[in-house]
Amino acid sequence: MTIKLLIAALLACSGTAAHAATSFDLGNYAVSSTYALDAFNGTSGGLSGLEASAVTYAKDRGTLFFVGDEGTGVVEISLTGQTVGSMSFDWANTGSSKHDTEGLTYLGNGQLVVTEERLQNAYRFNYTAGTTASLGSAAYVSVGPTIGNIGIEGISYDPRNGGFVTVKQDDPAQLSIFNSLSFSTSPAADAVANVQFTGPASSSSLFGLLSLSDVQTLAPVDALAGTAAADNLLVLSLDSRKLIEIDRLGNIKSSFDLTGILAHNGIEGLTVDEKGTIYLVAEQIQDGSNVPFDLNPKSQLIVLSAAAVPEPATYAMLLAGLGLVGAAVRRRKLAMR
Repeated sequence: MTIKLLIAALLACSGTAAHAATSFDLGNYAVSSTYALDAFNGTSGGLSGLEASAVTYAKDRGTLFFVGDEGTGVVEISLTGQTVGSMSFDWANTGSSKHDTEGLTYLGNGQLVVTEERLQNAYRFNYTAGTTASLGSAAYVSVGPTIGNIGIEGISYDPRNGGFVTVKQDDPAQLSIFNSLSFSTSPAADAVANVQFTGPASSSSLFGLLSLSDVQTLAPVDALAGTAAADNLLVLSLDSRKLIEIDRLGNIKSSFDLTGILAHNGIEGLTVDEKGTIYLVAEQIQDGSNVPFDLNPKSQLIVLSAAAVPEPATYAMLLAGLGLVGAAVRRRKLAMR
């Protein structure tokens, strides 16, 4: 019986390994912690409000960056939500009137890209704490025409090929994959996506979601290197309160229900680290609900962690062990004849 149970366990683990090759498996995730983010009142480098709308992970710094949709600046925080530093934005000469920063992604070496929803522009700048990023003189790229409050909501960098993925909120919702983006101080035309998924013009539905709020490539996850899942994308929907994993053909591979998580906060931002930990940011409570958090109107950092899964080397050892067990079973049968 002991040998049979061991064989069953080893087979289960090998099955999990095969599944992991094609899917990130959001069903294996749970909320591990939430942290309140500092509120700003304009006295800290000119930053104010910061209703957290986008977040990105900086592997070479071991930190996160987030922006609020007021567009006053970017804040660097620890993985547990403590403020590390901040940098203000100067929007002069950009043409922006709302400064609606909804997307953020990290390129490495202190370089970030932030998007302005209505202009549908992505600005590249170098982060230096305590200073100001003059976006009007920064290299940028336009991924669509100037539009209302239904424009670009998220952007993610793919470190494997230097490409980017963006999502447009709704009317119609769009997910666009760019093999590359050419940043310039005077771009000649809007960038053209290499692949684009578009929902119905009169509806927000795309991938079964009511809107698209952010996107994240899975290429940075070390455990997915060399697998098909490394090419997959995570897509977040504020209105559906759902996180899904899709492949680049638009097929849904797994999903995570956010309905019961900080139910009165709008969850708008998404990123992932090399260990596969997922970080979400949510705006402070704004729906007038009579809950205790009303007295503490802070944006929130939500951490989703996966159940422990053996590393690839462990799988190899388990499979080798399975072979040894099989050999032992055969010898036992021969001895009993």
